[in-house]
Amino acid sequence: MFGIVRPCRHRLGESLKTQWMAHLCGLCLALRGDHGQFARVVTNYDGLLISVLTEAQADRAGAWRRTAGPCPLRGMRGASVAQGEGARLAAAVSLVLASAKVRDHVADGDGLLARRPVALAARRVAANWGRAGARTGSAVGFDTAVLVDAVERQTGIEALAGPGTPLLTVTEPTETATAAAFAHTAVLAGRPGNAEPLAEAGRLFGRLAHLLDAVEDREADAAAGAWNPLTATGTPLPEARRLADDALHGIRLALREVDFTDAKLAHVLLAHELRNSVDRAFGTSACSHGGSHAGVPHGGELYGPPPGNPYAPSGPGAPPPPEPPRRDRRGLLAGCAVWMGLACTCQMCCEYDDPWTGERKEGLCQRCDDCSDCCDCCDGCDCCGNCCDGCGCDCSC
Repeated sequence: MFGIVRPCRHRLGESLKTQWMAHLCGLCLALRGDHGQFARVVTNYDGLLISVLTEAQADRAGAWRRTAGPCPLRGMRGASVAQGEGARLAAAVSLVLASAKVRDHVADGDGLLARRPVALAARRVAANWGRAGARTGSAVGFDTAVLVDAVERQTGIEALAGPGTPLLTVTEPTETATAAAFAHTAVLAGRPGNAEPLAEAGRLFGRLAHLLDAVEDREADAAAGAWNPLTATGTPLPEARRLADDALHGIRLALREVDFTDAKLAHVLLAHELRNSVDRAFGTSACSHGGSHAGVPHGGELYGPPPGNPYAPSGPGAPPPPEPPRRDRRGLLAGCAVWMGLACTCQMCCEYDDPWTGERKEGLCQRCDDCSDCCDCCDGCDCCGNCCDGCGCDCSC
C-alpha cells in the first residue's frame, strides 16, 4: 500500500474503521472486476479518498454497498464493501497515476528497471494501465487526459526548475490533477454545486502529496543523486512546513463549503489524518498508545507509575514480582502462518501478540499521534459533526 493518508485504527474507532475498510476493499475489488487480478497492486490509501468523497455527498438511498466474499487480506472473512461510480473513479485515477509513476521510474532507470528486459515489460504494463484507466474514467464521465497532461507537464517543469524556482510552480501539475478528480466526485454524487470547493480541496491535497513525498524522500534522493524538488529549488524545510500547514488550513476551509450527506469519515481523513501525515513527514509527532506522546513517556512521568499492589514488599531484599503468564511458544511454521495472517489483515499496525511467544508487541505504526476515537461521537456540525471536547480538532467546530 502507498499514500500519505494512512490512518491508525485506534484513532478511527470501530465505526469509521469499518467504513474506511469498506472503501479500501471497494477500490481493490473495482480494480479486479474491471481490469483483472494484477491491477489490484495499484490499490492505494489516497485513491480511496475519491470513493469516500463520492459517498459522503450521495443520497443514502442509493446502493453504495455490497457484500463481498472471503478474502485473505481480511482474514478470510466477508465484508460490506463500497461499490458504484465512486469506487470506479478511484480505480481509474489510481491506474493512470500508477502508469505514470512506472514510466517515470523506467525513465530514471531505478533499480531493476535499469535492465532493458525489465524496463520493456514495465513499459507494457504502464501502457495497459493507462488505457484501462482511460476506459474506466470514460465510463464514469471523467476525462483522464487531464491526469496524463499533468504528468507530462511535470517532467518539463522539473527539467527547467532550479534554485529560486518557486516550489509551488513544481507542485502545480499534481494540484491540477487532484483538483479535477476531487471535483468530479460532486458530479457523480449529483451535487454539482460542490465541484468548486472540492476542486480547491483537491488542489491543496495535491500540493500536500507532492510536498510530503519530497520531504520524506529528501535524504534518500540526496544519497542516490536523484532529483528532489526541495533540493532543486533550494527550499528549506521550514518553508516547506509553512506551505504544508497553509494547505491543511485551506482544505478545512474548503470542506466547510461542501454540502455533505455524511461528512464524518471525509473530515477525519482530510483534516485530522492529513494533519497527522504532515506531522509524521516532518517528524513532529509520536503515537500515544505506542509509548510516547509529544516526548512524554506514556504512563510514566506524566501520569506516575502504573498502579500495583500498595502492600507488596519493596526494597533491595524484596522478591521480584512474578512474571505474567506467557503463551506456549509456537513452532517455526505455525508462527510464520500466524505472522502472515497478522500482516495480511493489517493487525500489525499497532499493538499485537508475537506470533511465536505470545508476548504483547509494539506495532509498526509508531507515529500516529492521539489514538482517540475523535469524531466518533459527533453529530450535526457543519464541518465535522461537532467534535467532542479534547479531541484536538482545531477546525473551529
